[in-house]
Amino acid sequence: MIVEQTGDSVVAQARTDSRRRAWAMTGLVVFLYIINYADKAILGIIAQPMTRELGLSSTQFGMIGSLFFLTFTIGGFFAGPLNKYLTLRWALLILAAVWSVVMLPFVISASLLTLLVGRMLLGLAEGPSSALMHTAAYAWHPASKRGLPGAFLMAAGSIAKILFAPILAVVTANYGWRTAVVMLTVLGVAWMACWLIGWTEGPYAGKSPKNPTADAVDAEASVPWRKIFMSRTFLSCCALTIVVYGLTTVVLTWLPSYFERGLGYSAVQSGSMLAIPAIVALTLLLTSGSVTDQLIGRGASSRTVRMIVPSIGVLVCGAILAALPLIDIPIVAVIALSIGYGMASITFPLMNAAISELCPPQQTAGTMGVFLAVMAIGGLIAPYATGVIVDHAATPAAGYSQAFQLIGVLAAVAAVVVLVFANPDRDRRSIRG
Repeated sequence: MIVEQTGDSVVAQARTDSRRRAWAMTGLVVFLYIINYADKAILGIIAQPMTRELGLSSTQFGMIGSLFFLTFTIGGFFAGPLNKYLTLRWALLILAAVWSVVMLPFVISASLLTLLVGRMLLGLAEGPSSALMHTAAYAWHPASKRGLPGAFLMAAGSIAKILFAPILAVVTANYGWRTAVVMLTVLGVAWMACWLIGWTEGPYAGKSPKNPTADAVDAEASVPWRKIFMSRTFLSCCALTIVVYGLTTVVLTWLPSYFERGLGYSAVQSGSMLAIPAIVALTLLLTSGSVTDQLIGRGASSRTVRMIVPSIGVLVCGAILAALPLIDIPIVAVIALSIGYGMASITFPLMNAAISELCPPQQTAGTMGVFLAVMAIGGLIAPYATGVIVDHAATPAAGYSQAFQLIGVLAAVAAVVVLVFANPDRDRRSIRG
């Protein structure tokens, strides 16, 4: 009996240590995701002083934002090959090194050309990274418990806005936008050092780990890519995430300008106020991730938890954004937009987890790479379209609110498409048979 108790305690301790290590590795990936979002968000924070220096119109600035997501979309398709030929350690290290240096020529010689080239190279390097970061985090968690890790990954965007947006706004106002860009380079180098020291591969990576645990996945044959990408769940989720990602990129690119030019706040206030929608999104992301993982553990279907719940959130978001032009009190507009953005944000971790269920573990990076690349089409269209709308509107405030209204209507339509067609449980059985 004593031996059995001792054995049970050893097993329990081993499992506890394994979970701690899993979350430590997840935290390391989240750290990188925070830097990733800070690199995206900085363009919006430095928008006004930079555009004044370069003499850019709203349409030109929107075009720069959209071209970033053009190369981001292209880069997403390289996630599978990178995961196949490189380990996650070296693939993400190389990509982070590229992020850290591509904007330095723009700092040294600011022009429309160096800005375009720098942002497009940044997009190309960041494109495959989202899928690889999800793959790295999912490698430490079984499929039934990926909602919360995915929520932490998506929460990185909110954390970046809460922690770094106010700091970058103050630095930009007091020391210039160039100093803010260099700060992110230093942050990227710091992450690279942590990654080299700390990262190890997880047991759910589907790459035959040397010391598989009892919880590790069994070997599973690959399936034809067509079966994954043509499933109703994959296609309908793409439709919704394209629109929601478009909203996210408009927030990253335009929200500080909307607060400043549209609602009348100062530059420092506008940059710092990125934290408001970020706090709402962070709260909803972590709550939804934790609750939905518990529901799945208790037997709830993936369709209910990872399709219906986020779709309802997007419907709420759509209704709020559609009503935004009717709100003429600045702080009320900020609160309404923040709630709508937060409700839509839960889409990403829940649907990413559902998409990862559709395929065998060794095809996770390729599947997520294509899904996230298609999703990024929203970022290709939305920032530029917003710039055009603002330039042709009667006032900047009217232009920004009309752009958000259009996104809200499209998001609501796409949410209905998911409610009608998506069913991860059905499609997983069909694909993995």
